[in-house]
Amino acid sequence: MIFAFRSAGLNAVLFVKDLKVNIVLMGCPGAGKGTQSAKLQDVFHLKHISTGDVLRAEIASGSALGKEIAGIINKGNLVPDELMISILEKIVKATDKGIIFDGFPRTVAQAKALDEMMKRLQREITEVVMIELPESEVVSRIASRRQCRKCGEILHVAPDAPASSACPVCGGELYTRPDDTPERVKHRLEVYHTETLPVKNFYQNSGKYVEINGNQTPEQVFEDIVRVLKKVK
Repeated sequence: MIFAFRSAGLNAVLFVKDLKVNIVLMGCPGAGKGTQSAKLQDVFHLKHISTGDVLRAEIASGSALGKEIAGIINKGNLVPDELMISILEKIVKATDKGIIFDGFPRTVAQAKALDEMMKRLQREITEVVMIELPESEVVSRIASRRQCRKCGEILHVAPDAPASSACPVCGGELYTRPDDTPERVKHRLEVYHTETLPVKNFYQNSGKYVEINGNQTPEQVFEDIVRVLKKVK
């Protein structure tokens, strides 16, 4: 299917078929990976694979694999790379769309395992997009983030918004997730930088790595990502 996409900041209309790129989308917590993944999925008909969502869905299914994953996570352990790769391989096998990997890989070992898995499926990672964001902006963004207990919608509120603010979507109660407190955010950033730098270096050496300025509006960030994808052969 051929369709046209126009954005106010782009000078030309971009005509594409379903884009067969396989993207690793990187970025610190709050960088907007989820927002950009949703846009890319809709516009380019890509398959968005968020490892967090995949694991939660497997656990919720009540399958034997889901119970195994729940047992690992409930003990405070990380899902082993081999198990994570086998789950991802099953999903990739089931689609002929281009892929957005969101939240994976987090280590060089995972990046190498992902490359090997894609080769087995006669595919490859075509682009690695890093959404860069200053730490001060990360803390500010996440501190303003609230989730609805009823519908699960994630929203950003003004710093002086009352604690009793209601979800504009369904009227449910908004709350701050435990991981979104300033203290937890700073710890998550420390872990992120420790884990991500080697992965960043790994992909820079592959020639597929590009950085996007995340300190812009979501629309501007998306336009920059589109420009990158237009150059992919």
